[in-house]
Amino acid sequence: MNDIITGILETARREPYRTALIDGRGREITYGELARRVEAVRAAMTGTAPGRGVLFAVRPGVDAVVLALGSVAAGGTLVLADPGLAPDVLAARMTATRPGWVVAESVLYTLSGPLRSLARRRGLLLPNLRDPLPGHAVRHLHTGPWLPGVPRGALSLSRVLRGTVPEDRAEPVKAGTGSQAEPGTAGSRRPGEAGGEQTGEQHEGRSERLTGGQAENRAGEEGRDLPRTSQPDMSGATAPDISEISPDQPAAVIFTSGTTARPRGVVHTRGSLAAGLELFREAFPLGPGDVVHTDQLMLGLPALLAGATWSLPGGGDLAEELAARRATHTFAVPVHLDRLLRRTPRLPETLRYLLLGAAPAPAGVLRRAVESGPRVLSVYAMTEALPIAIASAEEKLAHSGGDLLGAPLPGVGVRIADDGELFVSGPHLAQRYLGEEPLTEIATGDLARVEDGRLVLLGRKKDMILRDGVNIYPGLYEPAIAALPGVAEAAVVGIADAETGDEEVVLAVVPAEGYDETLLRKALPEIVDALAIPTRIETIDAFPRSGRADKLDRAALRELVARRP
Repeated sequence: MNDIITGILETARREPYRTALIDGRGREITYGELARRVEAVRAAMTGTAPGRGVLFAVRPGVDAVVLALGSVAAGGTLVLADPGLAPDVLAARMTATRPGWVVAESVLYTLSGPLRSLARRRGLLLPNLRDPLPGHAVRHLHTGPWLPGVPRGALSLSRVLRGTVPEDRAEPVKAGTGSQAEPGTAGSRRPGEAGGEQTGEQHEGRSERLTGGQAENRAGEEGRDLPRTSQPDMSGATAPDISEISPDQPAAVIFTSGTTARPRGVVHTRGSLAAGLELFREAFPLGPGDVVHTDQLMLGLPALLAGATWSLPGGGDLAEELAARRATHTFAVPVHLDRLLRRTPRLPETLRYLLLGAAPAPAGVLRRAVESGPRVLSVYAMTEALPIAIASAEEKLAHSGGDLLGAPLPGVGVRIADDGELFVSGPHLAQRYLGEEPLTEIATGDLARVEDGRLVLLGRKKDMILRDGVNIYPGLYEPAIAALPGVAEAAVVGIADAETGDEEVVLAVVPAEGYDETLLRKALPEIVDALAIPTRIETIDAFPRSGRADKLDRAALRELVARRP
């Protein structure tokens, strides 16, 4: 396997009738049908210049997986259309990536077009999907029923999957052209046509397993609008040969930060993503017969590479979905897992592996996770290098003196700089930052040390506290403090003196049952160096959090405790 696309299609050749995906409503798609759909999208987007941006706005689901893989197979580079971006930030990102395609849900065209004002009043900010970069022509491919706002000449996913794409495919749309597809044109629904457009994911009914041939037969028997195609049935070993596209082709641009004038976009290639996914597979057993329940690409895609089943959440109770799907693997953000385990202390017996990531896991959460049944692994990763190290919950709980990250995964290079910052390299490293020179290693922004071949996190470089000329690393002490009786979560922050710049050390604690500040103060000298003993302790009902992963917002926490007398 030389990249992510050919790897998944090779799996489809070997296991065409095995279930590849289960959608949020429990309907199954075989590997053969998945490959057929990916090929249909690739064929419809043929002619895309390798590395050309594809502005992508499709929520997690079977359609999103098919469209993402098909877009990359056609040579495109995915650029996620994050909702809520300020207009100037979005404009800078569009200028930097210059998308040639927009792949989006029809409802999002409506919300970013005719109903844009209503969406903004509801707090939903979306880019103008019809014209993301004024003056720059783009092609469009939409999923879902035709709705006002879908551009004239846009391709419809349902027609693409039925093999009824016009010979000229999607027409480029320039600024100032018509905003809606006319009845009867590509991407529209004719007046009086019953129902909306449907893909396999939108088809009504109970849980179904559909191969390409079965989909056509079922459509004929029941009169439903399931995907048809003039292409060969991909449930056989006829996956397309797309080896002419290099694994060095950019596959995704993931924006992490940066100014309006200089957006910071991480560029991953088909090869770097495949290398990262292989590291996940090597870290824990995964193969045919396993069911991976997650909406995370970086765990779902390894499942497809390994011939396992990727089960997509349906939005219900996670424990109930895990049991219903007989899931063997899943992923959780620590703060979300904590809420789940307080309601459901024991997880289904079929679940063998529970992966934690996106934020550090407090000791209390790790203990409950271990008691819930599956083997618990904590993943250390960053957008530029996925993953870096993996440690078990038991290893982390048994370690004192910093947050144990685990040994670097095979092929991952690590280097500790003179100031203690961790640098990472390896085949899974992103190719570059958008508009910058190729990367050979990446500065993580984390302070770490190596003990017996294992990485130990000391804290974020920017979160280092300076007191009396001594550097204090919060991550060195927080895990041990959080493991004390009566402590649910702990964070150490520095409050700078406006005149001297020297910092007061404050320990913020979310108390648990049995919390006693006197006992906590007595315990601190045993686990905290003398120069790092907090000046004061503040109890807080809940830590401020931010982002999709609900990470601790240290800046907000500093502001919160600084205001207290």
